Amino acid sequence: MFEATGAAVPGWVFSAIALIAVANGALLTMIMASRLAFGMAEQGLLPAPLGKVLPERRTPWVAILVTTAIAIGLTFLGDLATLAETVVLLLLFVFLSTNVAVLVLRRDTVERDHFRVWTFVPVLGIASCILLLTQQEPHVWLLGAIALAVGLVAYAATRIGGGSQGQSEPDPAGS
Repeated sequence: MFEATGAAVPGWVFSAIALIAVANGALLTMIMASRLAFGMAEQGLLPAPLGKVLPERRTPWVAILVTTAIAIGLTFLGDLATLAETVVLLLLFVFLSTNVAVLVLRRDTVERDHFRVWTFVPVLGIASCILLLTQQEPHVWLLGAIALAVGLVAYAATRIGGGSQGQSEPDPAGS
């Protein structure tokens, strides 16, 4: 594609930029996944050990190890493209639910001034997510369903097991 533009940039430069972009996306996804697992454990939605942190840095080390192990395991299930497509599918559901939440939360009255996005913005977000979801292949939907089922099993096991023992309100300041 890059060569078709006629730009005088070597292909290896474009490849290097693409590699850095993909690595950055993977790194951000891994950081997000471990922090999400940590936060869900703090709320009692996932097993309590995922909420363990290092004493000095407050790094959620168990969540990082578990999400890294899961990511490594997923690389053995198929090709990298299928894994990436499955991540995209799941992220589209996250974006879809976020846009729906924006519309639902608009109904709440707040007694202070705050930012309020125009209604068409989350509506366009919802429409674009639905459009992109229709472009996913059936095998990607299957893998996404399996991932959601595994998450539901972990959630159910946490609920049956009593959730986070000694759960307290998370400290946003990290102190």
